[in-house]
Amino acid sequence: MATHDFDVCVIGSGPGGYVAAIRAAQLGLKTCCIEDKHYGGICLNWGCIPTKALLKSAELMHTIEHRAKTFGIAVEKASPDMAAVVKRSRDISEQVSKGIAFLFKKHKVTPILGRGRIARKGVVEVTEANNPANKADRPNGHGKVIETINARHIIIATGARPRRFPNMPVDGKRIIGHHEAMVLAERPKSVVVIGAGAIGVEFGYYFSAFGAKVTILELMDRIVPVEDDDSSRELEKAFKKQGIDVKTEAKVESVTNLGKSVKVVFERRGEKTELEADYCLVAVGITGNVEDLGLEAAGVKVERGFIPVDGYARTNVEGIYAIGDVAGAPALAHKASHEGLTCVEKIAGHHVPPFNKDVIPGCTYCQPQVASVGKTERALKEAKIEYKVGKFPFKPLGKALAVGDNDGFVKLLFDKKYGQLLGAHIVHGEATELISELVLGMDIEATSQSLIRAVHPHPTLSEAVMEAAAVADGECVHL
Repeated sequence: MATHDFDVCVIGSGPGGYVAAIRAAQLGLKTCCIEDKHYGGICLNWGCIPTKALLKSAELMHTIEHRAKTFGIAVEKASPDMAAVVKRSRDISEQVSKGIAFLFKKHKVTPILGRGRIARKGVVEVTEANNPANKADRPNGHGKVIETINARHIIIATGARPRRFPNMPVDGKRIIGHHEAMVLAERPKSVVVIGAGAIGVEFGYYFSAFGAKVTILELMDRIVPVEDDDSSRELEKAFKKQGIDVKTEAKVESVTNLGKSVKVVFERRGEKTELEADYCLVAVGITGNVEDLGLEAAGVKVERGFIPVDGYARTNVEGIYAIGDVAGAPALAHKASHEGLTCVEKIAGHHVPPFNKDVIPGCTYCQPQVASVGKTERALKEAKIEYKVGKFPFKPLGKALAVGDNDGFVKLLFDKKYGQLLGAHIVHGEATELISELVLGMDIEATSQSLIRAVHPHPTLSEAVMEAAAVADGECVHL
């Protein structure tokens, strides 16, 4: 059994882990990264990247079937090849994952195949990868130690997994999670989606675009409940127009695999309902991968399935850090990456500000897309902060009309006294591309006037940002 010394040992190679490892190496720290499955973690292999490939195919299918005539293009019959759709998604994922291995080699990060476990402070034991005891979804054992790592700094980047509930028993056949949904090679006629967060609404749109009758069940009083109320309403309106049946305030009682179909029983506003469909996708919450990491023996605190950290990703134990999903909400790849960058730059002695969760953009990639950063209007009211609103619809915008996508809006929230940007919310087919300007605005404490004065090119969709700021100050000329 080999023993090696490193400055930094990263456990997990997702968008938090691999970014942290590469940046640490760039800063002159001898770094290794332990991975027990595939480089890139869930995001690159079973999350962010392959799902966007699937959603692009769904968007194209929906455009051809329902909007081609609008653009003066006649299409007799469009017929999707689901196996080809899935293959394209998997090929892209594999390509991106291979890119991580290349970057590790380029920046002299030592990759180690296996499962990392903290033996004690400063020491990580590596057990065999793909050992039955090392299942990523339910880790429950140690396996054979094949390598020992001595490291001054240990960064936990093990991600999270879907939360499971006994009344919704995912069996991978008719009752499925997002893994199975991503590789489903047949076109289901009907799907029930439980949970209307980002994963739920994205897959709801995906299946609907390929012709399935989709019903989305959400326990809360609105879909995408972390978003601003106006965004939730706008998305629900768009989904209903697409034929997606949205049922909020729906409490699922049971899900049963009937062999060739699935039965879902739920209660809504005092009324019990049974639904039967080809598949049921369960997309309800996540929990951190904290098992079999040696956290208890090392004294690392765990709360409600996640590892609490400060603004530099430091746990309660000196020299041990946690980044990404395992460190708690929001469960976003870009949050993990930037948390990792802040962590290793602080380790290297750089003077960096602590990571600020208040300026992390949230993006949902169904159609229309939903994107946001900062406070919602509901949160400002609860905090009793005086604010002003600027909301501009895309309908009057020349570029939106030209590209045939003029539904949705930009909604900006500003401090009433000083005009500082407090929150931004966009619903549109390109919302996730438009939000970055407002993330920068939040970071530099932009005001409504600075957004108005910034000359936005014409014709562009980004003009809606300038117009929304102008609405807030009573200066808009296009409404």
